Amino acid sequence: MSAQLETSQQLSDLLKQHRKATDEQGVVDVDTRKRRLQTAIDLLVDHHEELCAAIDKDFGGRHTGFSLMNDILGSLGSLKHARDNLEQWVGSESRQVFSPYDQMGAQAWVQYKPKGTVGIMGTWNAPLFTLFSPLASVLSAGNRAVLKPSEVVPHTAQVLAKIVAECFDPLDVAVITGGVEVSQAFAGMPFDHLVFTGSTEVGKKIMRAAADNLVPVTLELGGKSPVIISETADVREAARRLAIAKGMNGGQLCISPDRIYVPVAAQDEFVSAFCETYSALYPTVEDNPDFTAVVNVQHLARVAGYVAQAQEEGAEVVRCPDVPVPAVGRKHPLSIVINPPLLSDIMQQEIFGPALVLLTYSDVKHVVQEINQGERPLALYYFGEDEAEQNYVLNHTLSGGVTLNDALMHAAMEEAPFGGVGASGMGHYHGRDGFLEFSHARTVFKSAPVDPRGEWGMLPPFSEHFTPGLITQVTR
Repeated sequence: MSAQLETSQQLSDLLKQHRKATDEQGVVDVDTRKRRLQTAIDLLVDHHEELCAAIDKDFGGRHTGFSLMNDILGSLGSLKHARDNLEQWVGSESRQVFSPYDQMGAQAWVQYKPKGTVGIMGTWNAPLFTLFSPLASVLSAGNRAVLKPSEVVPHTAQVLAKIVAECFDPLDVAVITGGVEVSQAFAGMPFDHLVFTGSTEVGKKIMRAAADNLVPVTLELGGKSPVIISETADVREAARRLAIAKGMNGGQLCISPDRIYVPVAAQDEFVSAFCETYSALYPTVEDNPDFTAVVNVQHLARVAGYVAQAQEEGAEVVRCPDVPVPAVGRKHPLSIVINPPLLSDIMQQEIFGPALVLLTYSDVKHVVQEINQGERPLALYYFGEDEAEQNYVLNHTLSGGVTLNDALMHAAMEEAPFGGVGASGMGHYHGRDGFLEFSHARTVFKSAPVDPRGEWGMLPPFSEHFTPGLITQVTR
């Protein structure tokens, strides 16, 4: 069978081979896991130029520097962390035996066993990171994997499939390419675990398809990640950091700041400082190689439609840099939409592009209430120096992760879980938490040499000592 998969039948055949190989192999030792992780590391290092060029082609303009930083180095960080810490994660853990068997020689421990084969469905906005970062956790747990790159980035998918086929034994890691129909079939395959990164609506469909085979899922979705600027914050510094974050990948990140709450009195200062930084980073748009294009015309039309509707309904729109919208191409200046109507599309839908909502407030408790009225976001950001207020926000909200006085940073923590909650996803990867996510925790109990139950009258025929009053005596 070809190592490059293109049909669901080929994938089905491969999964059967994976299952057979898994059952025959037994224990997946540390050296095997490290070898697989190192193969992934070498693949990215040796082929980074080819992969970055493919991403640039798919986007119609994404600087190699960003692809290197986000997709190549981000993935390498996850893979190297798993490789270098693997020996601390594997092995069994002793557990306390219940009384009185703990005094009689009984033992118990938990094994962390590979689940088998994990399917990983990546997304287009970080086409390598959303495959290789979870792959680090999958391989560290001793599993095999099949990767499904997004059909929205076909050049990247084809290049990756070719490289993986050259570098990996398909019984360790394989790639399947194809369109929506292949993705739909992929989600319905009998994997031992399934990872999906993408929108909440598609995530629901993935979960339904996986349920037919009772496949556990890790869903990394999105949401309208909110930012709270406290009255105690350095407004200009907060604006600077948020402008940097929002410019990353043209706003096409799952944890990109989506709506920013600013005190009423700080609105003008924030907008001025934000535009100053953003325009310094991207003084031009149309022919600027540093500016990431919107991935396709459909996404561009969607974002532009959100902005136009809000403006028609009375919202103020500030563009930065303050340049005309290009007539051609998919690079558009950022639109800051100020206080749009609550029911407008830009307030209800995840933006995922070069636009941002700015909302003014007078009471931070009302901001928290408004955030809690929506779906749980993947990320939440707070800027301020009031520890009591910071703790109020942390204690009264729920999100996938939090960064304080900056944005995006929590996702770079390799020794801390990355994942969503509620509509923003379930499960997580990174570090030991990812190792546990893709391991089966199996309890093993080793009995004591003797069985005292008969002597204690705990076997039929039960004696008169077993009466309802016994429970009261024991528990009190």
